[in-house]
Amino acid sequence: MRAERTHKKSITLTVNGHRHELSLGERPHEVSPSHTLAHTLRETLNLTGTKVGCDRGSCGSCTVIMDGRAILSCMTLTVECDGKSVKTIEGLGDPKTGRLDPLQQAFIDHSAFQCGFCTPGMIMAAKALLEDTPSPGEPEVKQALSGHYCRCISHYHVLRAVLDAAGKTRGE
Repeated sequence: MRAERTHKKSITLTVNGHRHELSLGERPHEVSPSHTLAHTLRETLNLTGTKVGCDRGSCGSCTVIMDGRAILSCMTLTVECDGKSVKTIEGLGDPKTGRLDPLQQAFIDHSAFQCGFCTPGMIMAAKALLEDTPSPGEPEVKQALSGHYCRCISHYHVLRAVLDAAGKTRGE
């Protein structure tokens, strides 16, 4: 008797606290094995806050948090995310009150954005840092944001916003 290979027909992914079972395949409304997480978030789940700038992992615009770590969603295949938990920019803040996450508010307070295209990726990288290191110093913030490229703003505004959010989280 010949052993038959069974191929998984779907994957499960939790995004911003919501569980999604995604069918695998090449038909409309299915996730192709070649789809990146960025593509799936934007095109399948309609979460367009995650941006795709370079589509090669060079700019950081597509950064999301997966299982507590900042990752580049344009370099991660969706099929690699089976059983994982992903947080996007849409998952920050308080859904009941509509209140922004303190980090998002700090970006506003320090004008740490301009066109806003790369801002979600920077915020998600900074959020992962603050969850792992609640009291980072300037070198840690610079390291966490080192893979992010923005042509519009001064990164000093971003640095001040992240450090300010860290201080507010600590109650300073």
